[in-house]
Amino acid sequence: MKQKRAREHHKLQKSSKNILDEEIQQLKSKYEEVSWANENRESILPALQGKDILAAAVTGSGKTLAFLIPVLEHLYVNKWSRLDGVAAIIISPTRELAYQIFETLKRVGKYHDFSAGLIIGGKNLKFERKRMDQCNILICTPGRLLQHMDENPLFDATTMEVLVLDEADRCLDMGFEKTLNAIIENFPPTRQTLLFSATQTNSVKDLARLNLQHAVHIGCGKPEEYKLKKLPAQMVPELLQQNYVIVALEDKITMLWSFIKNHLKQKIIVFLASCKQVKYIYEIFCKLRPGISLLALYGTLHQDRRIAIYNDFVKKSNVVLFAIYFFFFFFFFSSINWVVQLDCPEDVTQYVHRAGRSARNKSRGESLLVLLPSEEEGMVAELERQFITIRKILIDPKKLFSPRAKIEAFLAQNPELKASAQRAFVAYIKSIFLMKNKKIFNIKALDMEAYAKSLGLILTPRVRFLERFLKKQNNKEGENLKDKNETQQNSSNFKVFHNDSESDDEELLTLKRADHAIEDGAASSEEEDLPAPVLRKKDKLLTKASLAKKALKKKLQINEKRIFDDEGNEIVDHRKQLQSTLAKEYDDKLKVSGGIDIEMAKEMLQEEDKYDKQRFRELVKRRHKKLKEKLKSAEARDRNGSEEEENNSSSREEEEDDDNTSVDLSWLPDPKKIYKGQGANSSPDTDEEKVENEHNSRKVFNSSIADDESEDTELEEPANKKSKVTSKLSLNDAEVIAAQLLAYTN
Repeated sequence: MKQKRAREHHKLQKSSKNILDEEIQQLKSKYEEVSWANENRESILPALQGKDILAAAVTGSGKTLAFLIPVLEHLYVNKWSRLDGVAAIIISPTRELAYQIFETLKRVGKYHDFSAGLIIGGKNLKFERKRMDQCNILICTPGRLLQHMDENPLFDATTMEVLVLDEADRCLDMGFEKTLNAIIENFPPTRQTLLFSATQTNSVKDLARLNLQHAVHIGCGKPEEYKLKKLPAQMVPELLQQNYVIVALEDKITMLWSFIKNHLKQKIIVFLASCKQVKYIYEIFCKLRPGISLLALYGTLHQDRRIAIYNDFVKKSNVVLFAIYFFFFFFFFSSINWVVQLDCPEDVTQYVHRAGRSARNKSRGESLLVLLPSEEEGMVAELERQFITIRKILIDPKKLFSPRAKIEAFLAQNPELKASAQRAFVAYIKSIFLMKNKKIFNIKALDMEAYAKSLGLILTPRVRFLERFLKKQNNKEGENLKDKNETQQNSSNFKVFHNDSESDDEELLTLKRADHAIEDGAASSEEEDLPAPVLRKKDKLLTKASLAKKALKKKLQINEKRIFDDEGNEIVDHRKQLQSTLAKEYDDKLKVSGGIDIEMAKEMLQEEDKYDKQRFRELVKRRHKKLKEKLKSAEARDRNGSEEEENNSSSREEEEDDDNTSVDLSWLPDPKKIYKGQGANSSPDTDEEKVENEHNSRKVFNSSIADDESEDTELEEPANKKSKVTSKLSLNDAEVIAAQLLAYTN
């Protein structure tokens, strides 16, 4: 039974393989029967036949499907499985484009069993490393792919059969040149290469580097035409309406704000030159609240955040996206109404990639190019040279709304927003300065003060790199003028010779000069009398760092308090000075060596501790002496006070008898109960009273410390706080106070 089942299973496998082979042959036979309508569809047939492709097509015409279909077909025809390794690698210049290709591949290849991987920066490197050997199709960026080639031992590119470069003109650009050279060295030489882009590269060296063999050129002419450096006539979609407008630099923000306010129910992309401009304009427009959703995409955002913003922009129908060209010109969006290029693109290729974001998939769209007056002539000429027709439009001044006052108010309230505006200003100036085509981009034609005010800045920020450049340029011009003057002087010093046959009267050119015979000694004496020239150095700017260095050189201690007497001599506080000889030796050693001797420092601290203890003992003795003196003076005062009280009490009794008045003293305490039979005027002799007196004396001692310290400046510590003198009153004191109160009431 087992043998029969095995035979039946083997027959089924053979039959399934035969069926699969028949399907593959039928597919191959139908390749030539399909009719191709545009460049991308024309590229599918030679790609299926295994030929190299070099294709250029209009943006939005389906380049992604033009290379994904041949890749899937190649793997299906060759019966590729997960165990066979990597079969195709698709390289894109940006993460966003790679993400979009991966999403398209998931929809197109959902009926196949091939495995695919998205290898881009910003994702988990360990997660990618473990699964690289299990992927048949890799969609990646150049930098991340090279990182895996260098660091991942599981990645093997020798099994690769198809290489695809999407947006090849940017992949072969100077920014990716070294990376692509290192990547291509790891690929097998026998492979199929597919290059797709909206504008194709014109360098034969770049094509030779990719080992293209008998490549089929579609939509970009023959290889001989590359030397002419002509781009295809139709580079942008047919349904795209291209416009440009002339706006002064200081009016760009006003123009953009008014444009958004007049197109609140449309989908708009605004391209700027730098990330810092995108960030600032997004922040300030969010404060102004134009009445439409605002999004911003720039390079410093995390990859997950970028994808979330991209998905949010795709879902919304009324939204404005601020973006930069370098990161986001590869986005494939549908139903975009306007593409606004607020800053002039670097060249025609960049303009085509920007404008091509609209009017995709046979839909209508509009493009608006904002140019400065100094950029109009050069940029329009470049577009016409590449057979791109663009229409000039005018702005209705009645529909312009200037938000400058509100922007200035927001910047005054928010210092961070002000700093962002300053960074955006410098970033724009730098982008213009680094442009290659100086016929279009003239940095001297920019009104920087007006542009800074349009951003809400009261003062124009310093552009240090521009100041240095202009300074060097002025120095070079000065040197050139000096050289010209020297050459003119040298030419005037030469004598003009005349013909001897002519007479002296007929000389046309003569040089009149008087020859003076100067003796050597006189010349030397005159030279000695002249003063030597003094070369003055230019005054340097005083900075905080230079002032700190000067203070360190002079060994000045900052924030140090010093006290002087009336004669101007400094009063030295011996408590803060080191007393031992070992401490002085330690200071001398530090000045010479500069290092710290731990053992010597311990000994020095022990010696200083002895002096501190001795000073503290002397201080305690001095305080005890003063305490005894105060106690004696207090006893004398008590005796004198008791005699005076007796005299006062007797005189008061006589006066009361004369006035026939009496006072109720029942509320006073009985002195017999308190002193247990002793007299009211008797002095306290019991042990408890002595203890109380000692306790009071200690309080008096503590309170007198502050007074003693002010008198002793050499030995005693300074008192920061004065304690209140609190002591218990004796019976005699209480009687005196009561008698005074009664006399006051009468």
